[in-house]
This record gives sequence, structure tokens and C-alpha cells, in this order.
Amino acid sequence: MRPMRTNHGKPAELSGEGLLHLFRFCKKYLPAIVIALVCAVGGTIFTIIGPDKLQQLTDTITEGMMAGIDMDKVIRICVTLAVMYGCSALLNFIQSMLMTTTTQRVSQSLREEISHKINRLPIDYYNKTTFGDILSRVTNDVDTIGETIQRSIVTLVSSVVLLFGCLFMMFKTNWIMTVSAIAASLIGFALMTLIMGRSQQYFITRQQCLGDINGHIEEAFSGHTVLRVSNAEEQFSKRFETLNEKLFNTSWKSQFLSGLMQPLMGFIGNFGYVTVCVVGAALVMNGSISFGVIVAFMIYVRLFTNPLSQIAQAATSLQSASAASKRVFDFLDAEEMADESGKTASLTAPAGQVGFSHVQFGYDPDRMIIHDFSMQVKPGQKVAIVGPTGAGKTTLVNLLMRFYELNGGSISIDGVDLSSLRRDNVHSLFGMVLQDTWLFEGSIRDNIVYGKEGVTDADLDRITKAVGLYHYIQTLPHGYDTVIDSRMNLSEGQKQLLTIARAMIEDAPMLILDEATSSVDTRTEILIQQAMDKLTEGRTSFVIAHRLSTIKNADVILVLRDGDIVESGNHQQLLQKGGFYAELYNAQFAS
Repeated sequence: MRPMRTNHGKPAELSGEGLLHLFRFCKKYLPAIVIALVCAVGGTIFTIIGPDKLQQLTDTITEGMMAGIDMDKVIRICVTLAVMYGCSALLNFIQSMLMTTTTQRVSQSLREEISHKINRLPIDYYNKTTFGDILSRVTNDVDTIGETIQRSIVTLVSSVVLLFGCLFMMFKTNWIMTVSAIAASLIGFALMTLIMGRSQQYFITRQQCLGDINGHIEEAFSGHTVLRVSNAEEQFSKRFETLNEKLFNTSWKSQFLSGLMQPLMGFIGNFGYVTVCVVGAALVMNGSISFGVIVAFMIYVRLFTNPLSQIAQAATSLQSASAASKRVFDFLDAEEMADESGKTASLTAPAGQVGFSHVQFGYDPDRMIIHDFSMQVKPGQKVAIVGPTGAGKTTLVNLLMRFYELNGGSISIDGVDLSSLRRDNVHSLFGMVLQDTWLFEGSIRDNIVYGKEGVTDADLDRITKAVGLYHYIQTLPHGYDTVIDSRMNLSEGQKQLLTIARAMIEDAPMLILDEATSSVDTRTEILIQQAMDKLTEGRTSFVIAHRLSTIKNADVILVLRDGDIVESGNHQQLLQKGGFYAELYNAQFAS
């Protein structure tokens, strides 16, 4: 029995939790970020000082129109302006280069952390989480975080500096015009705050909906054959339309509210620009200010209102990054398997004596699947595990591989308790062929060898002949180097044979075969069975089988029902008993 996989995760809360996690993660990149921010501030300061120099230039030219223009002063001011704007451009280039590099490093580190985390999470996590949702965190959410770090953080800091720097220079130049500009812009601040508060919840929901729809698509298309055979296209489409509509609604609302920022800030900026022009003209006519002040203020107003729009955009981006960061760090903070670095016990070449002592287990502690399982398996024995669906056959093997921890009792190999061994040590003791075939895009050689070193073509020939794949591989254009991809139409039986060949080449001390011949025809099954008999010679092996014809030669057959052993013995003994095994066997071969 296997637990049903469902969507995992809790609704995100409206908080800065995600950004706080991101800040902690970026600590090692803090020096580069600080330098970039200093460069951004420096470039902004030069930009702020520029209009003051333009005022001096304008006043110098205006005053000289009557008595003669001081060209030396004009040239000095122009050179100063050129140097200032040149320094500003250089500093902005440096900060852009630093932030681009830092962004890519952060994204790379996040993906590496997620990759490592995947190997540290218990199998149970993946039974409760869609693969598409995890994929969405690796791709969409990490990309969102990267874009925010590169653009929004520097933009936010430089915009704040520009805003307050402009205020300082404006007050220094003329306080009446400054107050007029601020009064025209206050409404923009109020509306921006209101919109940000409303849009945050939609950005969080959007990231969750994106993970949901990715998970649905991944599951539907990985099982597209079953979907079509079951005529479930309409059901899939309805579910997809529901998720897509939800994603559309949350995306539309978040983008609509954030999209209001730009036109709103544009209107406020233009309104402030007009206000400054009108007030400035009145002050010039009264002789309170010079024409150069109006020129400077026309630039300052633009510099003053632009940060409002940039701050609004940066805040919107930070909202998306906060939602994405929460999803990523929720995954990275998920409970891991217990640390086993302190364990020193190890097995390398066990004889294969396996002991089950009062084993108890349930995926849900309140609902036990295996109640009290005890048995001793002698070295080299072939143990078949049979029983109806849900009896606990695969669960028993998962416990043997330590994919799950026991609720009670113990399992030992050669007298060594599995709980005292590291998981990687336990996994190395078993070769495993599952009912579900798994091949990756690569050559046939790579799929069979799969990391094992020193495998020769002669070894591959021997193994592929044993499983009946040799002739087929020889007919391929590149033999063992033929690449398995979407264009190569391998049957389910051929895929299963490749996974069996992979287990044979691994040459592990013990074997687990979970319905290994379920996808092959009767003739191929006989060939595989002969190969398996050779493979299991001298090795302790556990065979899960529904087709009882494949386990007639097993040394011990365990008959499970509702998590308990109801019968045990070899094939002939169990048939003579006329019990539950005989019922199962006769039901398959009654005809």
C-alpha cells in the first residue's frame, strides 16, 4: 500500500517572512551587495547635484547677456557637469555588474540548496507533494527572486536616496516651490500605500496557483496515455480550466493593482511639474527667484516624482519576491531525515541473513498497516511476498530499504540493526527493480551502467544476452551508444528489461524485485526468469509478485493479508494447505 500524493503546503501569510529568510541566505553575498549599493548611492548623488550646477550655468549665461558672458566660468561648470555625469555612469556600471553577478550566484546557490534538499527529504514528502509544484519552486520562484535582487533592491535604495536628496536640494534652492511640489505629491504616497496593501495577498496567491497548475500539468501529461484511454480529457480540461481561471484572476488582480502605480505616479509627476512651473513663474515675476531656479526645479521635480514610481515598482517586485521566497524557504526548511553522520557501523559484503522482529508500521501512526511482522530469512534464500492489493507488500520492502522508519520492532541484516546503519550504506546493499520503469535521456550504455565504473562491452554483452536485449541493441545504429530520447519508441517491456539489466550490472549483495516482469510478455518472462534465477544464486532476494507463476521456485513464500503473515512456506506446501495462497493461485489458473 502506498500513500496518495496530494498537494503540499500551507497558505502563505501576509508578512516579510520570505524576505527575512532571503536576507539571511544572502549574508555571504552582503559585501558585494553593499558595494553595489554604495556605487548606486554615489551615482545618484552626482545626479542630484547636476541640476544645481545647471542652475549656476543658466544664471551665469542669463547675467552675462547684458554685461558679457564669463566663458571661463561656463567652461568650468560644463567640465564639472561632464565629470559628474561620467562618474555617475561609471558607478552605475559597476553596481550593475556586481548585482548581475550576485543575482546569478544567489540563484545558483538556491538551486543547489534545493537540489541537495531533495536528497535529504523523506520519501513521505514526495507522496504529499506534486512534482510540478517542486519544479515551480526551482524555476519560477527562484527566477522571481533573482530578478528582484538584480533590479528592485538597487532601484529601491537609489530611489530613496534620490527622493530625499532632491528634497534637500529643493529646500536649499527655494522652500516655497518645494512645499508646492510636495503637496502635489502627497496624494501619490497615500494611494501607493493603499494599493500595495491590497495587492500583496494576490501576489502570494498567484505564486501558489502557479505551483498548483504546474503540478496538475505534470501529472496529467506524465500519464497522458491513461488519461486518453480513460476518456478523461474532459475531466482534465475542467480541472485545468478551474486552476487556470484561478491563476488568471489572481494574476489579473495583482498586475492590475500594480499597474495602477505607473499611470498614477505619472499623473502626480505631471501635476507637480505644472504646479512648479506656475508657482515658479509667479515668483520670477515678483523678483523672488532667478530664471535658473526654475530650470533647476523643472529637473528636480522630474527627479523627485520618478522615485515615487520606481519605489512603487520595486515594492511590487518585492511583494512577488516575498511570496516566492516563502515558497522556496518553506521547501528548504521542510523536515529532513535524521542526520546520520555520527553512525559508524557499516556493512560491505553481508552474508544476507535478514531478520524482521515484531515490525510495526503505518504511514499514519493512528492507522497501522503492518501490525506485528516477524521472520528470519537465511542467507541466499529467495523470498517471495504475495497477497492482495493493500496487504503491505511494497511497504515491507520500503521498510527494508529504510525509505521509512519503523513505528515499532526492528529489522536487521547479519544481526546488525538497520537503524544503526547509514541509509546510503543500506541502499548500497540492494539491487532493486521496480514495477515503474525509470530511464533518463542518455545512451543505452549510460542507462545500464548508471555510475558503475569499469564496465566493459563484454560485461554489457553478457548482461543484455541474459535479459534478451542483446539482439535488439545490435540492430540499433549506434549499439550501446544509441541515445534514449522521445524519438526512440521503446516498449514498456524493453524499458523494464533495461532496468533489470541495470540491477544485474550493479551486482549488489541482495536483491529486491517489485513486480519486475509485469510489463513483459510470457515468452520474455520465461527468459527473464531464467536470468533472475542465475542472478539470485547465492544472494538473498525479495520478490513481490502478483503473477504467482513467477515465484514457484521461491524458497519461502510469505502470504500477507492486512499487514500480517497469514501463511508461509514453499509453493507446494502452500498449495497442499489449501489456504489463502491456494485461493489466490487457483483464482489465477482456474481455467
